[in-house]
Amino acid sequence: MTDRISPGLWRLYVIIDPKASRGRSDLQVAAAAIEGGADVLQLRDKEASSGRLYRVALQLRRLTRDAGIPFIVNDRLDIALATDADGVHVGQTDLPASVVREIMGPARILGVSVNTVEEAVLAERDGADYLGVGPVFEARGTKPDAGLPLGVDRIARIRRRCSLPIVAIGGINAENARTVREAGADAAAVISAIVAADDIAHAARRLKHILEDTGC
Repeated sequence: MTDRISPGLWRLYVIIDPKASRGRSDLQVAAAAIEGGADVLQLRDKEASSGRLYRVALQLRRLTRDAGIPFIVNDRLDIALATDADGVHVGQTDLPASVVREIMGPARILGVSVNTVEEAVLAERDGADYLGVGPVFEARGTKPDAGLPLGVDRIARIRRRCSLPIVAIGGINAENARTVREAGADAAAVISAIVAADDIAHAARRLKHILEDTGC
């Protein structure tokens, strides 16, 4: 497993989702995102069979290990463990964070999606390493069940109650990325603004610069 890198040091969190990749392979998208400065990659594919997800995850595990960045699997603890991923990210309807932590042990990274301060406090208590907060802005296309935008104020409220690193998600792009950092997020999780871009590496590089250049 890649050396565990503190989520508090992440800035650009890229989510690989084939729905947004415009026909390009997950490996192509991931390689370009890494070239552009992604600090961590997550594989998310709600429709793939377990076999296909496992094969793709193996490819991304090798790529991220060579690049020296963490590799996270969305939802699927079994795939994360089978491919020796660095961690898993779960939502409120997945296995409870406390159960995930017990199964995978202390060495791997656990991210938990939260919408409220109460969910954030519980996730911190149950062993999360970072919080995914969102959707901050309207998320178009990639997650139709994401719910109404929470706004940057929700980040600030959770920041005041929790000490865990915050990864903001939902509709984040080059025009609004600065505001999520100013509200207290450590990093931004991005899908469409990078994965669907004409030049993935350039889009990632631009966003990374914005996220690093906030003075936060």
